Order: sequence, then structure tokens, then C-alpha cells
Amino acid sequence: MNNSSPIAREGYPFIAWSLVVTLLLGCAAWMLCSIVLAVPFALSLVLALFVLYFFRNPERTPPADPRAIVSPADGTVIVADVVTDTPLGCEALKVSVFMSVFSVHVNRVPFDGTVRDVFYHRGTFFDARDGRASCENERNGVVLETPGGARIAFVQIAGLIARRIICYARSGDKLTRGERYGLIRFGSRVDIYLPLNMELLVKLGDSAVAGETILARVA
Repeated sequence: MNNSSPIAREGYPFIAWSLVVTLLLGCAAWMLCSIVLAVPFALSLVLALFVLYFFRNPERTPPADPRAIVSPADGTVIVADVVTDTPLGCEALKVSVFMSVFSVHVNRVPFDGTVRDVFYHRGTFFDARDGRASCENERNGVVLETPGGARIAFVQIAGLIARRIICYARSGDKLTRGERYGLIRFGSRVDIYLPLNMELLVKLGDSAVAGETILARVA
């Protein structure tokens, strides 16, 4: 689950295909001395470099504070509020982090604990910033029980472009804060739900780094 390769392995097929197409176009343009083929070659090269960039998988260092809940995703905080409709079955703090196509899309575990439930829902593909995305888009959620007995949930949500959610967590797994547990391809968001007694430490518009940025602190 915790793949430490600098490129996420989920991206290998996309990278391979984009490089093969680029190589073929480049060879054809060179052998035929064709300016016409040089244009699609250049576009294919740019696309291949973008795909390589998209699937980057940098190392992250969680904060020393053992009470810190870290962000499960890179991106921008677009929700930081109390909500009633939650995977926890009760009112909770909700933080949503929106990932653009330029964000790192590898997702990380926000806190140590044991997986109590993993759920998946098919759905629509509204823009991930749309308020309807949390309850209507395709999504995959994990409910985690912390060593202290609290339950938190984090939900990967497909966006307008993203059509593939990858989650390696399974019920009964013991997860460690900051470890990689999944990925969403091409623009999306992750919602995290926390008990009301936790101290919220982010606000709308804040930037988040998966595995490092502290979203909240356990009471």
C-alpha cells in the first residue's frame, strides 16, 4: 500500500502509452522530415511530460505532534464547517480539500487507527468544488477508529474529469498517519469528517499538503 516510488505505480500504464505515442510520432517526423508531424509530436511530448508530472509521488514527513490530524490530500480547503449529513452518522466537523489537475493526487491517511468500514457509491461527476459532489458524485470512503476510540471518516470524491478512484484500505487494516492509501485520477477532492470536540485549525482558502498540513487536533 505504501508505495515509495517517486512515480505512483497507478500511473505506469498512462506514462508508458504517452511515451510510446510520443516516440512513434517523433521517429515518423524525423524519418519523413515532416513539419506536419512535428506539431502532433510536440503536443504529444507536452502531454507525456504532464502525465509524468501528474503521477508524481513525493515523500512526506508527518508532524511530530501525535495529536495532529493531517490532510489526506494536496490542494485548497473549500469547506471547513459543521455538517449534519455525515458518514459517521452524527453531526461532525467537515473539511474538504480540492485537488486541481496540477496537485499531487496520491492520498494519505490522516491519523493512526483501525479501518472499521470502507464504502463505495457510484454517482454523477459534478465539478469537485460543487456542493453536491459530497453526496452525489462517485466516491469511496474509509471510517477509521483511532487508538483513543474516536471515529473519523475520509472520503475520496471523483470530480468532473476524474473517473477512477483507487483505495487500498480494507476493513480491519491498521493504518499509520501519513502513509499512502489511494489515489484519484485527474482533478477531485477529499472530504474528512471529525468529531465535534476536535480543534479545527484550517479555514477556507488555506493550502494543504497531504501527510503534513495539520487540519485539526485530537482533543
